[in-house]
Amino acid sequence: MDKDSKVLEQETQNLVDEPRFVEETGVAARVAHIAQPVLAGLGYRLVRVKLSAQAGMTVQIMAERPDGSMNVNDCEAVSAALSPVLDVEDPVKQAYRLEISSPGIDRPLVRRSDFRRAVGQEARIELSHGVDGRKRFRGFIGLLEGEGAAAIVRFERNDAKPGETADVALPLRDIAEAKLVLTEALIRQSLRAAKAALDEDRGLESQEDEGDLGGLSGGSGEAEPPPRGPGRFKARNMAKAKPVLPAGVKTEFKQSKLKKTPDGKPGRPQGPASRGPLRPSPK
Repeated sequence: MDKDSKVLEQETQNLVDEPRFVEETGVAARVAHIAQPVLAGLGYRLVRVKLSAQAGMTVQIMAERPDGSMNVNDCEAVSAALSPVLDVEDPVKQAYRLEISSPGIDRPLVRRSDFRRAVGQEARIELSHGVDGRKRFRGFIGLLEGEGAAAIVRFERNDAKPGETADVALPLRDIAEAKLVLTEALIRQSLRAAKAALDEDRGLESQEDEGDLGGLSGGSGEAEPPPRGPGRFKARNMAKAKPVLPAGVKTEFKQSKLKKTPDGKPGRPQGPASRGPLRPSPK
């Protein structure tokens, strides 16, 4: 491994290990404590854990790669690794639906690097301790100043009333919730980034194809004709493509441990989610 590769690998690992300044409480905090090392071991970062009462109980785990991306295959890989660990640890004492999702375009901001990437974007921020008697702000993210617990983010308010200061300094340690606002500018930026990533992937594939053709030519400069395909029987042998789902791309039911009736027989799980096709957790 050359020097540049080692530096890149170290930078990626630093992003994976970067702590969040926004954390959950209660049951969500227990789920986050379990999920964090599993995700880090796979090279992903935990963004947020959220519990809601949808379909009885939904446990949403939002994750991403260090560069902020997250696709369908990533969500499936996280679900396959995390599901059995949650079954064993059993942090949620009732039936629930597990949902693995990407942060989305209007993503939560939970780390310093999130704010660095979002400079110039519009966001909503809520503080746990008010600044000048105010806890909620909406405006545009500026530069970060300072290090560690003393770091602040410059914020240009667009909700300031006449006589109020538009430029404020918000301490990162006091941020309870921060999220980008879904605007046309943010959508355009996301589409440009996605197109650039796709063009880069296509460029790499083209270089690989050229290298393969050069090897087949035997040094003559002319590639051999490609082999004939399977013809009209191809459709019968091809596997159906998996549908691409929205943000919550990987969901599955989980069930709390079954309680036994007085005669020793297993009873039904409690709660409204017990009517669904739930999967019992291992004892």
